[in-house]
Amino acid sequence: MAADAFRTGPDLPGCDAGIDSSSEPGPRTSSWRLPGHELSLDRPTVMGILNVTPDSFWDGGQYDDVSAAVARARELVAGGADILDIGGESTRPGARAVPADQEAARVVPVVRACTKRWPDLAVSVDTVKSEVAAAAMDAGATVVNDVSGFRLDPALASLCARRGAGVVLMHSRGSIEEMASYQTATYGNDPVGEVVAELAAAAERAMAAGVAREAIVLDPGLGFSKRTEHSVACLRELGRIVDLGFPVLLGPSRKRFIGELAGGVPAGQRLPGTIAACVTGWLTGARLFRVHDPGPVRQALHVALSIAG
Repeated sequence: MAADAFRTGPDLPGCDAGIDSSSEPGPRTSSWRLPGHELSLDRPTVMGILNVTPDSFWDGGQYDDVSAAVARARELVAGGADILDIGGESTRPGARAVPADQEAARVVPVVRACTKRWPDLAVSVDTVKSEVAAAAMDAGATVVNDVSGFRLDPALASLCARRGAGVVLMHSRGSIEEMASYQTATYGNDPVGEVVAELAAAAERAMAAGVAREAIVLDPGLGFSKRTEHSVACLRELGRIVDLGFPVLLGPSRKRFIGELAGGVPAGQRLPGTIAACVTGWLTGARLFRVHDPGPVRQALHVALSIAG
């Protein structure tokens, strides 16, 4: 019966093929430059998701005051999160953009409280806006996670360069309202090649603004501007993204494509699939993992690391 459940998933183009092992992943950067120190990437690095929004798809409204957010941060740290990623604007399907002042009001007090409570822990702000990033960095954040890859706010790249922030550049297309939908999920015969080219352009934008190459991490944007088959292709051919020479972060946590691959399960039942995607990603070159459940994911990655060496 259990095996039959996995036969109910969609017949997705290319999903019957195995992991692409035709070539070894390219050069791997063993560290990530953050203000004042280098974060080693010799072992899996886990970024715990802390959404302080009323409308995120998994945990919206649960941590929308500072005390609840810090309590959740404590759980994430106890579970093994190396980085806290704090976001005040949802990018779920159907989300609407949030004014910068409203987003900052959600994020900045939580960033300040977390950096005070855990001064040695890296804190990231998940934003596409330079005003929000500047306020969060003033409060202690050292990483900017931009789901637009510096497309939506040209000032954000130069701000990160001036502050020496670590940056995560995610692949997406369109606006905040569009990027989590299928509206921009239009690709030719080589979707991964298009993702690679657009990520390379994002890295070039960052470096042209003065961001150090060693400060850049790339994220293929699983589930963003991608149908399930496109996310699967990015995971299968992750070595092509690793070949760009930057550390790679994966964010598969409880996303729609995980549910579809598992036969249509809801978000609450997608942790096993999330773990499978993370372990697959580690074996094909990813070094950072943005997840809602750092404890189980870290345990699985530790076992994978121990077995694979």
